[in-house]
Amino acid sequence: MDGVLADVYSQFLKLEAQETGILRTKEETNGFIESEAFPFYEKHVHSSVFFRTAPLMDRSVEGLDYLNRKYEVIILSSATEFPQSLMEKELWLNEHYSFISWEQMIFCGRKDVVQGDIMIDDHPKNLNLFSGERIIFTQPHNINVEVPESKRVFNWDNIMDIL
Repeated sequence: MDGVLADVYSQFLKLEAQETGILRTKEETNGFIESEAFPFYEKHVHSSVFFRTAPLMDRSVEGLDYLNRKYEVIILSSATEFPQSLMEKELWLNEHYSFISWEQMIFCGRKDVVQGDIMIDDHPKNLNLFSGERIIFTQPHNINVEVPESKRVFNWDNIMDIL
């Protein structure tokens, strides 16, 4: 969900600029995981609004609607890492993707316990343990990381082109 549907990097950049007064670009965070790239990472991910107010990834509504009509889509998020995010993420999904039902949402701790045919994720650790088709959604933290047996996409148009 985060980094594929929700543009958490834009959210971090906005909130970090409010904290520090320094405007940065996503490119300046290339090669760093979020907790390294953003000094106030912990404060933001544990706040009561971070996930609820995250902006959408460009064209994700159209892309997810397309996939939802073609496949049996499940939204999988390791939300229990940030327990306050559980309700935020559900409300966020309901607001932006009204065609996704509550039955299509799984909030968990580890994604490797879920099986499926295709996984789209921005974290290599989740894809490396997945046995189906793997699609790595490019984000600054993974831009320099090779993910074996995975297709790399840069946006939702790429996803719709290959699926």
